[in-house]
Parts: sequence; C-alpha cells; structure tokens
Amino acid sequence: MAKLKEVQVGTDNLVGLADCVVRGGILPERASELSRSVSVRGNVMVEGGVYAEALEIDDGPTEFKNAVYVNKELHVKTDATKPITFRKAVASADTVSAFVANGRVLFGADINATSVRLKNCYVGGSIYGADVELESCVVLGGVFASRRLYLSHVMVGTFHAPETELNDVNYLLYPTAFSVEPMRVLPGAELHCLALADLGVLYKGEEESPESGRIRMDLDADAQRTVLVDDDGTNILVNSYSVATRVLASDLADPTKLENHFLISAGALSTQLLRTYALNKADGSQSADLTIEHIAAFLFAVLEGRVAIREMDSRVSFAELKQKFG
Repeated sequence: MAKLKEVQVGTDNLVGLADCVVRGGILPERASELSRSVSVRGNVMVEGGVYAEALEIDDGPTEFKNAVYVNKELHVKTDATKPITFRKAVASADTVSAFVANGRVLFGADINATSVRLKNCYVGGSIYGADVELESCVVLGGVFASRRLYLSHVMVGTFHAPETELNDVNYLLYPTAFSVEPMRVLPGAELHCLALADLGVLYKGEEESPESGRIRMDLDADAQRTVLVDDDGTNILVNSYSVATRVLASDLADPTKLENHFLISAGALSTQLLRTYALNKADGSQSADLTIEHIAAFLFAVLEGRVAIREMDSRVSFAELKQKFG
C-alpha cells in the first residue's frame, strides 16, 4: 500500500475515502450521523471501528482493522481486483455482499447479516444469516443459515440450514454437516471430508502420510436422519451428512499426529494472537508464517486443485479392525 495521508472524518452525510488512513473510527457522535454512508474508492486503511448506514467499496487495497457494522448494505463491487481485508467481525442488519469475480476479500472473523452473498472470499470465523450464498469461498468455521443455503465450490468447516443446495466440488473441514430438509444436490456436485487430510504437512510443502487424505462422501449412503434436542427440550429432526466410518478410520489414522487443528486455529484467531506462529518442518526449518493471508492462499490452492490431497478409501476392512481392537 502506498504512503497514505491521514484524514479526519467530519459530519458529512456521505464520507468518501481514497488514498488515506483514518486513525480513529468512523462512528456517529450525534443522531444526525446515524444515517451517514461511507464510500471507499481504494488505497484506504481504517484503524478504528465503523458504523455506517451503507458501506460501498470500489476496490482495494483496503483494510479495516476493527469491527464494521452497517445498517443496510455492505457492498464490495464485483469488478474489484485488489486486496480487501476486514480484520475483525462484520455485521449488517440487511446485507453483506462481496461477489467478486477476479479479486479476493478476506474476513478475519465472523459475518452476521440477514443476507450474505460471497464469491472468492475467505472467512476466518463463521457465517450467520437467513439466506447465505457462497461460491468459490473458504470458511474456517460453520455456515449457519436460518432459511436457505447455497454452496458452490467451497471449503467450509460445517453447515446447518433448513434448505441446502449443493453445486460443484465442495469440502468439509469437519466430519459432519446438517440440513433439515434433504440436500438438493445438482448434477456433478461432490462433497469431500478433509478431517483426516494432513493440511499442516501440505502447508509446509512436505509429503502427506499414506494414512491421511480426503474422503469422498456418498451423499445418499452417508446421510441419515438425526434428532437434535434444543435447550428447552424440543426435538428437531434433521438430515446429517457424515462419513459413516470416520470414527473408526480416524482412530486407525491417529489424527493427533495431524497439525490441522493448529493451522485452523491460527487462521481463526489471527486477530487475537499476540505473535505470529509458524510450523516446524522435518528438516528443522519453518513454514511460512501463519497469517490469514498465507493460510487463505494455501486453502484456496487446495480448493482450486493446485495443492492435491490424496483420496482415502473410507472403507475399513475387518482385518484392520481385528488388528486394532482384537
């Protein structure tokens, strides 16, 4: 980012930002400023929190170092190509839309909005919304929609929604996901579980062990009806999607030797860590620092097939079980 001039936000109803750094927050100090909108044209850094009626971002490089709340729509233009980063939580009473065709938007923490539409985005936390549409995205946490969820070529921790539609090749970081109604699976759609993939080794550029890998889920055989019980004792009937032999397979593979948990935690807690960590390689050197930029680049490389993960056979033979438990 080029050298920026420091600006102070005044009392105008529309704040236009370009080629500048805002040291304080963009927060209302009087009732008349509650309806203030913010427009970002690019090359901007905002160090404090943001409250706006609407927030529109034309392009990057743009960085928000603190939480952002928008009363109506947070909108990143589809033709944005330069880096746009939200270090902390983002929320809107209406819509968060970053459907970027060729750029990349990084969200370091949770997103909470009525409607969430993301493309080519990385989310270090979870997504909470009524209607959620994700395309070519990475979400380290869960995606929780109260009405409808659409997933196309994404990597997510887990998901839960009343109605779920699945398209293209998708990945789960954790073993199980839920949909109240049976998922609508479009032709050619796949779901792979990465719970036993040695992402830490791949991040370091080393060779994965033969006991690790991804498991392709059978969306018919690996689906079952499950009863969940909420806090007041009400039973909720949902469809769970999980690898049927994941518990046995994970025991045979010994997932404690994998470094996935540390890698994912570093991505999720990046804004809260007091120092930057790295992974130790077998030769004594260290991997690239575990920053959200490096973790996002690596996980997108996995999602796009530039980093290949071997496919495991999710079946466990009787001889293996006898050797392990006999």
